[in-house]
Amino acid sequence: MPLVTTPFGFASTAAEVAAGVDLTGRRAVVTGASSGLGAETARAVATTGASVTLAVRDPAAGERVAKEITAATGNQDVHTAHLDLADPASIRAFTAAWQGPLHILVNNAGVMACPERYTDEGWEWQFATNHLGHFALATGLYEALAADGSARIVSVSSTGHQQSPVVWDDVNFAFRPYDPWLAYGQSKTANVLFAVEATRRWADAGITANALMPGAIYTNLQRHTGGRGSGRVPADLIKTVEQGAATSVLLATSPLLDGIGGRYFTDCNETELVDRRSGTLHGVARYAVDPAGARRLWTLSEDLLAATAVR
Repeated sequence: MPLVTTPFGFASTAAEVAAGVDLTGRRAVVTGASSGLGAETARAVATTGASVTLAVRDPAAGERVAKEITAATGNQDVHTAHLDLADPASIRAFTAAWQGPLHILVNNAGVMACPERYTDEGWEWQFATNHLGHFALATGLYEALAADGSARIVSVSSTGHQQSPVVWDDVNFAFRPYDPWLAYGQSKTANVLFAVEATRRWADAGITANALMPGAIYTNLQRHTGGRGSGRVPADLIKTVEQGAATSVLLATSPLLDGIGGRYFTDCNETELVDRRSGTLHGVARYAVDPAGARRLWTLSEDLLAATAVR
């Protein structure tokens, strides 16, 4: 299967990718949209005329961003809703309150390399927030997504997925020493595997899901990693927030992606498969797009969440 290529690249911005796209009458949800990439993604999607809901932990911050987006785009149909991806009850409340079809779901929110922490369910914090929360959100919104007939899910992953596959026998670091980067890598691998299996499992409903690496961008995500002074990425590979949101917006809005799912993109183009760590920001590990692994993760995720359903 040939790699998907587009006219856009490393330096493209979210606004450039969304230019000329008309999504009037369609509805989008962007998680983690109160700052950084999420806010810029929501802003670019709003320029297409779509109704946009900012799903955020801090509603006050979300309201400020929503007002800024309306002022900048003229789109009056920008809203805020509370969502805590580490809290299954919060996710159930969000999905229960949603009414009508949903055309675009951007699973953008996340945490990176944070200190060891666990949810009340005993789930490792990064796996719980980055993967399980978004899994619960997407499956909880399935009927709304299926109602559209051509809905899209965007799963924001990272080249950090090359740090670790999903360690099936110990996803919650119950037996191995906690390592913040291995935990992050595992959660980002899960983001890609989700896109693979969602596309396969929900094909009859016309739902497609793709994953992406946004690039190296300085946002609040780096609060635990030293931020701008960490030196982990060469300066010439650092993107602006506007550039970093471009690939998410491409996957969410562009007609170039109609009917395409289960792929992994970097710099607005599908990236190559790798069997060793690439040493660059490109490349998707074979284990991250493995169909058998994707099915196994889906079952594991359902089993973990099933225990919370009665709470």
